[in-house]
Amino acid sequence: MFERFTERARHVVVFAQEEARAFKHNYIGTEHILLGLLRKEEGVAARVLGSLEINVENVRAQIGQIVGYGEEATAGQIPFTPRAKKVLELALREALSIGHNYIGTEHILLGLVRENEGVAARIMLDLGADAERVRAEVLNVLGPFAVGSTPSGRGRRWRRPHQGVGGVTTQCWQYRVEHRDAVDEQQLNDLGAEGWELVSIDRSAAGVELIFKRRGPIPGSLRAAG
Repeated sequence: MFERFTERARHVVVFAQEEARAFKHNYIGTEHILLGLLRKEEGVAARVLGSLEINVENVRAQIGQIVGYGEEATAGQIPFTPRAKKVLELALREALSIGHNYIGTEHILLGLVRENEGVAARIMLDLGADAERVRAEVLNVLGPFAVGSTPSGRGRRWRRPHQGVGGVTTQCWQYRVEHRDAVDEQQLNDLGAEGWELVSIDRSAAGVELIFKRRGPIPGSLRAAG
């Protein structure tokens, strides 16, 4: 997943770990990711949050009230909570649904509001920014980069190769998302024969969402916004 993160999105993950350490928390939760998004001030997510009057200071204050500080600093790498991992997975799905082949800060923010049950979502709601308002503002800021969602029941993938130095085609992961009423074993076999590997299944009342990946040439893409 992280190979599709923009440089700014990678910085958000680093900042989230720093914030968890500053709070002496032994985990990285959705609240730390929210702070990471705010600290990456040039990212799309920070612009969106700023327009909604959400800033580092008021989020830190909310975390202090809701969660509080830990007792001992954690050494080494700090793990993500299951909910924070889910947010990063949802960021990929949000990018795919918009038609982007990268994960920027805006997709991580959309992942936070789509998960909508973590501390970060509660903080945003307390500060007057519900999921619909955040999503609308992200799409407004993206403008021409918001190219529409994948039609239900159809997959999206990118095929156009990118020529590297000397005309050599660079390889990377390609992703494909499918929306179905149910898992179809024959479809899985057919896609497997084409080299697609199933990496995620998300079941809901509306059906199932399947995400596949395979090795392939880097596609031509929209410029990474954030």
